[in-house]
Amino acid sequence: MHDLPRKLTVDELAVLFEGRTRFVQRLAACENPLGEASHLLRTVPEEERVEALNAHPRIGERRLSATSAREQGTDEDPRVMDELERLNQVYENRFGFRFLIFVNRRSRAEILEVFRQRLTRSRAEEMDTAIDELVAVARDRWRRR
Repeated sequence: MHDLPRKLTVDELAVLFEGRTRFVQRLAACENPLGEASHLLRTVPEEERVEALNAHPRIGERRLSATSAREQGTDEDPRVMDELERLNQVYENRFGFRFLIFVNRRSRAEILEVFRQRLTRSRAEEMDTAIDELVAVARDRWRRR
């Protein structure tokens, strides 16, 4: 496992955050990018925040990066996959950005209950949670390299 780094390139951060977004470009200028990511993401314009969140694949999406595929596992129960697809659409329509969760080796079926609970929250609560989840995923990816 790797300790949190002090400096990372745009390319390294793009792998951790699933895309070369404006947020990732800003983050690359930081001395302690993974330590500053949550704070920075909360201070960038909302358009950039949503761009960073939407760079990450949807939970249950069938076409994933190799990293996301490993994290999300192979639980392909058609009922679970259909429900995830439906909940993704409901969530994005309600909040205006993608549902993010640090899977942490939970099955997709286990994530359904978390998904349903989070749909009852306010947009502000969800934005904060999505930011925390995105950064948790990136930190975990760095540690597992």
